[in-house]
Amino acid sequence: MRSFARARTLLALSFALPVVARGQGSAVPARPALSEPSLSPDGREIAFVSGGDVWTVGADGGEARLLVSHPATEGRPLWSPDGKRLAFVSTRTGNGDVYVLELATGALRRVTFDDVAETLDAWSRDGRWLYLSTSSRDVAGMQDVLRVSADGGTPMVVAGDRYASEYWAAPAPDGATLAITARGTVSGQWWRRGHSHIDESEIWLVRPGTGDAPAYTAITSGGAKDAWPMWAADARTLYFMSDRSGAENLWAQPMEGGRASGAPRQVTRFTDGRVLWPSIAHDGRAIVFERDFGVWKVDLAGGAARAVAVTLRGAPATPGVERQSAGAGLQELALSPDGRKLAFAMRGEVFAAASRAPEGAAGGGGPLDAARVTATPGPEQQLAWSPDSRRLAYASDRGGRWRVWVYDFAARRETALTAGAGESGDPGAGDVAPRWSPDGRSIAFVRGGRELRVVDATPGATFGRERRVATARFDRPPFADPDAVAWSPDGQWIAYVARAGDRAFSNAFVARADGTGEPRQVSFLPNAFTGDVKWSPDGTTLFLVSGQRTEQSQVARIDLVPRTPRFREDQFRSLFDVSTPQTPAAPVVRDSSGERRAASVERADSALARSTTAQRSTPNARRSTRIDFDGIRTRLSLLPTGLDVQAIAPSPDGRQLLLVASAAGQTNLWLWPLDELAPGEPVVRQITSTSGGKGDAQWSPDGREIYYRESGRPNAVTVESRAVRSIALAAEMDVDFTREKDVVFAQAWGWLRDHFYDDKYHGADWDAVRARVAPAVAGARTPDDLRRVLSLMVGELNASHLGVQAPGGAPPTTGRLGVRFDRAAYERDGTLRVAEVLPLGPAALAGVRVGDAIVAVGDVAVARGTSLDSLLTYTAGRRVALTLAGEGGARREVAVRPVTTAVEKGLLYRAWVESRREYVAKASGGKLGYVHMPDMGAGSLAQLYADLDAENLGKEGVVVDLRNNNGGFVNAYALDVFTRRPYLTMRLRGDEPAPARAQLGQRALERPTVLVVNQHSLSDAEDFTEGYRALGLGKIVGEPTAGWIIYTWNMPMLDGSVLRLPRTRITGADGTDMELNPRRVDVGVKRPVGEAYTGRDAQLDAAVRVLLSAPVNGGGR
Repeated sequence: MRSFARARTLLALSFALPVVARGQGSAVPARPALSEPSLSPDGREIAFVSGGDVWTVGADGGEARLLVSHPATEGRPLWSPDGKRLAFVSTRTGNGDVYVLELATGALRRVTFDDVAETLDAWSRDGRWLYLSTSSRDVAGMQDVLRVSADGGTPMVVAGDRYASEYWAAPAPDGATLAITARGTVSGQWWRRGHSHIDESEIWLVRPGTGDAPAYTAITSGGAKDAWPMWAADARTLYFMSDRSGAENLWAQPMEGGRASGAPRQVTRFTDGRVLWPSIAHDGRAIVFERDFGVWKVDLAGGAARAVAVTLRGAPATPGVERQSAGAGLQELALSPDGRKLAFAMRGEVFAAASRAPEGAAGGGGPLDAARVTATPGPEQQLAWSPDSRRLAYASDRGGRWRVWVYDFAARRETALTAGAGESGDPGAGDVAPRWSPDGRSIAFVRGGRELRVVDATPGATFGRERRVATARFDRPPFADPDAVAWSPDGQWIAYVARAGDRAFSNAFVARADGTGEPRQVSFLPNAFTGDVKWSPDGTTLFLVSGQRTEQSQVARIDLVPRTPRFREDQFRSLFDVSTPQTPAAPVVRDSSGERRAASVERADSALARSTTAQRSTPNARRSTRIDFDGIRTRLSLLPTGLDVQAIAPSPDGRQLLLVASAAGQTNLWLWPLDELAPGEPVVRQITSTSGGKGDAQWSPDGREIYYRESGRPNAVTVESRAVRSIALAAEMDVDFTREKDVVFAQAWGWLRDHFYDDKYHGADWDAVRARVAPAVAGARTPDDLRRVLSLMVGELNASHLGVQAPGGAPPTTGRLGVRFDRAAYERDGTLRVAEVLPLGPAALAGVRVGDAIVAVGDVAVARGTSLDSLLTYTAGRRVALTLAGEGGARREVAVRPVTTAVEKGLLYRAWVESRREYVAKASGGKLGYVHMPDMGAGSLAQLYADLDAENLGKEGVVVDLRNNNGGFVNAYALDVFTRRPYLTMRLRGDEPAPARAQLGQRALERPTVLVVNQHSLSDAEDFTEGYRALGLGKIVGEPTAGWIIYTWNMPMLDGSVLRLPRTRITGADGTDMELNPRRVDVGVKRPVGEAYTGRDAQLDAAVRVLLSAPVNGGGR
């Protein structure tokens, strides 16, 4: 049993809580994963990575020696040609920078200073240069190949085809030719077994060309995942990894005169498994690679590939047991009904504390001591207090089974209330979303995403007895929403939200709590997303949050019985009711200055309003809930809040509705008046005005305060004054990675078992995958190490929209100037001469011109070994002085305000868009317009509306470019713009006629179009492509799309890692599955790698020809 630090005493309670103990997981033999090996120049040693550290071992195996150990993660160790240095990537200073270790002295030098992750590719043959791949210099996530002096300096682009991916470079022995991997996303999804079209990559050569433009030559022709080129010592063979035979293997391409000569031959003969991160010895005699979580080696003189047996001897830098305190890490917050206690979840465990310090407490109201309630093998969530505030229910995932548990604070005992799997025996079914009945005798919960059940929670003979209340389509854990279930105030009904019908609309239903009768639908909204459902305190109204994607979510009000009007005039008449005590006249008193004033008395209208409300709504009376189902559909109204609402909660007196809602990109708390006797029209009132994300908002019992979480911290805000009170909690727990990793592994594997869109797992034996991966999980030394293993696990599904991501962090920010440099000038004499200035970038706004040289940043002179990125770290948004030397040598100083990498990428993208628009205009003789969408998000849709400006709308047709579109969810809205046809004309007297749609403000192009797509048009861009063809809007030009389309969810796991979880299958108009099936084109044009250097765009040329030759019909086809 794991030992924990003492639980603190819960203020205002006279007992300490026994911690519910965490049990031991099943023992699995640990086998640490070995990865990313490389051979020393003499072929006698292998450097590799395990546990995020760098090790070395003899080339034939044996005991490995720990070479570089650090709490950060090291990767891709590569020997220098002379064997005296080792370069590698480390996250110790951000997302991943390149370092060089002097093996003789142990001296370590940082070489790069970027805030974007870099991949170390190779050393030059002379040991002067390091080649690396990064997306920091290109649009979106596209990568370029850079090189930097091994002694330090500013990296320069070697292969930088704009808005195209080039990576994993290998310099040839001649020092001038560079082999690269191009196209596809294998660099980001190397862990995926198999491939779709978007993963298909090719090997190309890059050589010096005419002028500044390099020359590109294709070595492989596509149709497979070809990657990691490696040169033989004599440059007559180019080795690479390919899955062209089905499984991943090493292949050898004969070379002659810098070109492929004949067909490639297969070097290894694997029929399954992986071949990852291969590296060739400098003498070209052997290649080592990663396979089955181990190191393998193949002798190229004809030997067979074999595993290298490695034994680790050393103490890697693994995380110890960390003491975590309650700060910004709260995952849930629940206020007890009596308002005196708080329950909260932190890293999957439950704690409880007083809601405020007792009056007169020593220490002046310091942190509130919290008692720990659970310490279990799985996470707890969905906290719910009993009405008497003495018990706490929650859902817990223990042993791979979700069940409802109850902790009794008085008895200091935890009890499993439900069995979990139920009759189905499905371990993924689970019982979640517990909600107490108003009398505290029962708990409603959802089982297996298909049943709403009620269980007796009263100790005695009937304890744990269940009944089914409704069968419906709910979400299963971890997606289940406890706020989608709500008891009526009298406990006779349960309202719930579920999907129904062939369109899967999400609506509210009510069912009798005793299980009799059939559930009845009470809302009929055509919306896909419905969240919170809440009863008014008097049981006459239901409120729910409902909306559509890309639209603001609204609050729907359902009157369960026809609402009878209330009259303001009755307030005056009530003054003469003999049963109502009359307010005496206010006495006149004198203040300290001697002035007369009226004594403080309550305003009559305020007193009367409160009295009227009390008569109308008395929760304790628990008036019987009556529902008139006749005409209930017509009694739904939408509250005009003007906000994007996320959650709701009626006030205890029923006069106000609390909203957690977003406006202008920030989430805050708002109040909407429900009292129809209030003067004037209802207006939303903002209660908080801070930028942090907010949730779990709930009223205090007296309605004076609202408790909530903001950025993981508990707060309370006073309703009238809007004063915010931060609640400091003294809660601590041990975070032990060696134990947590088992839970994270179980979550990742189990959630995919239960939710992956294909129940056949794309042919993978999912149980066998777990068994194969479990030893590597047991051997994982760090969170990054674990995530790498889990990535390889999910890669076995050979599907899109998967991945395991680290929690979001805040790495150092490198300021960007919006310039590109002349590599030849810099590598010749260290001059940072500007070769390109991005429009509207910091340098452009400061007057920096092409040909200028940056000779100093602030007071620091720029020399050959100076890293400009180092000088610009943490400068984004700040004033930076640049000293420039013009082409004539004259110096001047300018002030710039560097921007972030994301902002510079945006500027680079807009410059590319404008260049493509000009290209189409020139190629079409001014007849055609052009628009591009980088993704299918709401922001891109808004930009599409802006880019379809008066000039574009005045053209004869428009080229619609979705190349490199990263997907999203607005395809239907974008298609509408191109689908709508003209049908009316409007004409203002004395003016020219105009299309009615434009005059009435509807976005409609009403011109012929042609669509351009490529291999990187993925996900929702493929939905758009399918719709474009099905609706007959025009021809499609370019390359088949990615074949990468499932709808996915990002789910945080126990340690904060995020699992991408694809759940929804997408089929085309003909019924075929779109995943792994790219959308075809009508006119095929493959863009050559390196085309941007030539000034041509073959795909746009074809699109222009197609559109100009199409018959004009005034709208979409």
